[in-house]
Amino acid sequence: MNYAKFIDHTLLKTDAVKKDLNNLLEEAKFYHFASVCISPIWVSYAYSQLKNTDVAVCTVIGFPQGATPTTVKVFETEQAIKDGASEIDMVIAVGKLKDGDNEYVKNDIKAVVTATKGNAIVKVIIETCLLTDDEKVRACKLAVEAGANFVKTSTGFSISGAKATDVALMKKSVEGKAKIKAAGGIRTKKDADAMIAAGADRIGTSHGVEILKQQ
Repeated sequence: MNYAKFIDHTLLKTDAVKKDLNNLLEEAKFYHFASVCISPIWVSYAYSQLKNTDVAVCTVIGFPQGATPTTVKVFETEQAIKDGASEIDMVIAVGKLKDGDNEYVKNDIKAVVTATKGNAIVKVIIETCLLTDDEKVRACKLAVEAGANFVKTSTGFSISGAKATDVALMKKSVEGKAKIKAAGGIRTKKDADAMIAAGADRIGTSHGVEILKQQ
């Protein structure tokens, strides 16, 4: 198994500086990770450093709460793609989902998918730690209906991160129509193995180098 291509090498710390980013980029190039997942302000620079490599640039939209209006998420997405992102991890409007406003949630996701004009993979962060199982299933189905490529467990900025049981539930819920990204609290090869065994196609972690070394 090529572990590196499962991993989105992640740096989303609020206080991350360019030195941190440069370190991330060098590691990503050396280990050939699937992508670097970074804050929007770093996308254009990361793209300039990675454009002749096999590492994609991934960024986050509506992060971390998902509570910005759809028009703002669309603008963020368009800007990110203009700057060089080819993967978009967007956060759903969790409160709207919990209110049962399925139409809002689906349209919010669909607007981001449309804004990519087919030029980026869209991963939908549902923030599993805040949802009931029924809500997780509903979120996954809405993401599929909206045309998303992945559903993702967590931002890593809420009360807890990925759980293998949630990955398995999400895998079942999408019925093969989307892939699964597990993120949040994945620090060891054992953690990553559990997520992949449960059905994860991608792992979001800031511990990718340690995981590869454990392999």
